[in-house]
Amino acid sequence: MPITENDLGALLRAWRDRCSPADVGLAAYGRRRARGLRREELAGLAGVSVDYLVRLEQGRSRRPSAPIVAALSRALQLDEQENAVLHQAAGLQAPSGRVVPVHVPPGVQRLVARMADYPVAVYAADWTLITWNAMWSALSGDPAGRPVSDRNVIRATFCPAPEWAVTHAPDEGIERALVADLRQAVTAYPEDDNLRTLIAEVAESSPRFRELWASGAAGRHVSSRKTVRHRLVGELTLDCDVLTVPGSDLRITVYTAAAGGADAERLEFLRVGAVHAVTD
Repeated sequence: MPITENDLGALLRAWRDRCSPADVGLAAYGRRRARGLRREELAGLAGVSVDYLVRLEQGRSRRPSAPIVAALSRALQLDEQENAVLHQAAGLQAPSGRVVPVHVPPGVQRLVARMADYPVAVYAADWTLITWNAMWSALSGDPAGRPVSDRNVIRATFCPAPEWAVTHAPDEGIERALVADLRQAVTAYPEDDNLRTLIAEVAESSPRFRELWASGAAGRHVSSRKTVRHRLVGELTLDCDVLTVPGSDLRITVYTAAAGGADAERLEFLRVGAVHAVTD
């Protein structure tokens, strides 16, 4: 691609044109002039306004923030090299290996989009939620409108929950595994200021976290069953599996229910609502 005066806009348009709606979990509808994603579709996936995306593509805005660039990268399903190019075009330092990575490989993005029947989400090494599908929003509430700090499982587990939060029954095994994960993250990314701030804040707020941290608690994630208290359908007891992505510190979390039971019926009720929310 040739270098242009508005390289950021040219990159966004080119990557938008090559991105298939099916790959991002969208149904193609109507007569499409765009070869790939429409502007409103990309804007919705990235959590920005259509007007702002137009300004970026036209070069009237050229310095988006790091969170916006990361969101655009995920929505466009860029690989690591393309993600670095996008950051540089936006005047930002390309992500390094010294801080917790938040880049989600394209294959993982497609996996999340296409597992539409189940709540699926991807977390970083510090257990901050990075991306999710419509079923995840239906089960846990849409995270898009919350501050990034409120999307962290460590905070949600050990600190007082906000009023909107969907709560889970306490689980000592999960608590120990989360603290063990956080210890590994500190070792792997010692220069990450946000990670150190997270640990300090949770330690100040939670005696239980301080106890586990001081004890050198170790644990590992295995398949488990969680009871989720939902404001519309009541309690659901779901199987929770945490999958790791080879070559990265990402965690993919998937909730499922055995067919034929009340929990599966409640999950299906949420799935139908999620489909309507996406297509309406």
